[in-house]
Amino acid sequence: MGQLSHTRLRCFCVVSTALVALLAYYVYIPLPANISDPWKLMLLDATFRSAQQLSQLIQYVGLSHHLIALNFIIVSFGKKSAWSSPNVQITDTNFDGVEVRVFEGFPKAKEPLKSGIVYIHGGGWALASARISYYDELCSKMAEELNAVIVSIEYRLVPKVHFPEQLYDLDRATKYFLQPQILEKYSVDPERIAISGDSAGGNLAAALGQQFCKDESFRNKIKLQALIYPVLQALDFNTPSYQQNMNSPILPRHVMIRYWIDYLKGNQDFVPAMVVNNHTSLDVEHAATLRSRLNWLSLLPASITKDYKPVMQTVGNTRIVQELPQLLDVRSAPLIADQEVLQNLPKTYILTCEHDVLRDDGIMYVKRLESAGVDVTHDHFEDAFHGCMIFTSWPTNFSVGIRTRDSYIKWLKQNL
Repeated sequence: MGQLSHTRLRCFCVVSTALVALLAYYVYIPLPANISDPWKLMLLDATFRSAQQLSQLIQYVGLSHHLIALNFIIVSFGKKSAWSSPNVQITDTNFDGVEVRVFEGFPKAKEPLKSGIVYIHGGGWALASARISYYDELCSKMAEELNAVIVSIEYRLVPKVHFPEQLYDLDRATKYFLQPQILEKYSVDPERIAISGDSAGGNLAAALGQQFCKDESFRNKIKLQALIYPVLQALDFNTPSYQQNMNSPILPRHVMIRYWIDYLKGNQDFVPAMVVNNHTSLDVEHAATLRSRLNWLSLLPASITKDYKPVMQTVGNTRIVQELPQLLDVRSAPLIADQEVLQNLPKTYILTCEHDVLRDDGIMYVKRLESAGVDVTHDHFEDAFHGCMIFTSWPTNFSVGIRTRDSYIKWLKQNL
């Protein structure tokens, strides 16, 4: 009997050791030495990868589209926490048929009118919500610290709608908010309004800002734009940051390309070709013209380009751009806008992260805006990763998340 118990104990130890080793192998990914809270980031990334794999399985067995399943998991995980501020009133309503969550900061001092910020959440145009705790806490913090009214827009997501429907939602809701009677209702100063967003939300905020500056009726109604690690182009998936961070946590390169394809309602079979820039090869006429007009090397500092080897294919897959001309649409890729459009944009804040495939999108936009005469503040964080700004509360609290959020709010406070 004792021998049997001893054998079982040995089996248990062997199996437990094997499981721990497998878990460690799954969780561990090599990370740069200077990245913020590396072990916590590995766990967060492993959790997100697990959710992605589970959602793919759900689609495989025919239960739901993988993005709907993944968003259900994210929204469930990110339900509103018990944290709240007594100095902020939160209301769910709709602006011209578009759902919004409004955060109203109670004045700390006598001030007749508040500033207003239209906020657009990230999530690859397919995930997250204005109502989950990450954005709830961010927008509440903004409303309280800035004594502002934050309109967080619950725009429709992929796969229920695709480009440019998300922009139509944002356009309608923002124009509704900008009506004099609505601004008066919320005691918002019409001279102190900003648009802002993170990641795909930064993409949408940049596109919305460009649309407004083309419209004389709205050109001067936005005082500021603030873009947090924005997605700005789909011409080149081999910029230095895409090459250096292709396997970085939260947003590896192949995942970003898949988000683009889903947003534009394309075929996921295009991913391998797009990874090596076959969609913008020299034999793809319009794409080649755009890439020749916008020389990436001239838009990036020498510290980034010194060891950079551009990937420009001579012959590629012309079918991709033929089926997805939206890849070259300025409304989906604000970085490629004409100089005449950029010069009418308001004062701008752009935050970038060193360990992020989208780092160079933001840096190139900073350069293009500066060349167009726009007043730009570029805030770069050497230890930051994509998505960090919303991770400020336990158990996903990162020191760089708090620092990026506080720096962003400080700029808004000083300029809005």
